[in-house]
Amino acid sequence: MIVKGIIQIALWIVIALLGYVIYNSIQEPIEFEKTKKKRYMPVLKKLEDIRISEIAYKDVNGHYTDDFDDLVSFIDTAEFVITQSRDTSYLDEEYKEIYGVDKYVPDVIIDTLGFSSVKDSLFKDTDRYKEMMYIPNTDKKEKFELDAGAIIVNDNDIPVFEARVDKAIILEGLNKNLIEIEKEKQSVDDINGPYIKVGSMNRVTDSGNWPKDYGKKSKN
Repeated sequence: MIVKGIIQIALWIVIALLGYVIYNSIQEPIEFEKTKKKRYMPVLKKLEDIRISEIAYKDVNGHYTDDFDDLVSFIDTAEFVITQSRDTSYLDEEYKEIYGVDKYVPDVIIDTLGFSSVKDSLFKDTDRYKEMMYIPNTDKKEKFELDAGAIIVNDNDIPVFEARVDKAIILEGLNKNLIEIEKEKQSVDDINGPYIKVGSMNRVTDSGNWPKDYGKKSKN
């Protein structure tokens, strides 16, 4: 009887352990997804700040920058030129001399109306742009990778930039196997590949690699 009781207790322990393992194998991926989205959202916001800052930098300077200090300094000091275009025309003197009749050529005049602070235009009363280079949820003040340059398209040099972060940095401390699966993900509803990034050094784009409605879905 004693042996039988010991066996029964052992069986119940095994059953309990199996139940825990099965429950954990189901629940852990669910919790991983919840935690992942909570960590991703502030990252997306920072990358969006980098994106609009880089676009403004290019509008003023004609190219992007790969230096965060340069980008922050630009936002602090630079101004957009406010212009207004108006249609006009002028007499084609050469045509009149040749053919003896008036011919007016349409043209556009660009008037400078004033200047607008880049900082006020992009960030208004906040100075969060001064922290946009730091990856959220990291204690070591790790920065996003930032590259800039140009690629050739139809024999023209086109400026490009890319800001990115390895998903493993954002998801540090979570299940390593699930992190590896996340880095290989390919889905129209999720952020694909090993990085979360905005822009590209290989093609002309200033978009992020996350779905447009990712933030909305993350709040559900």
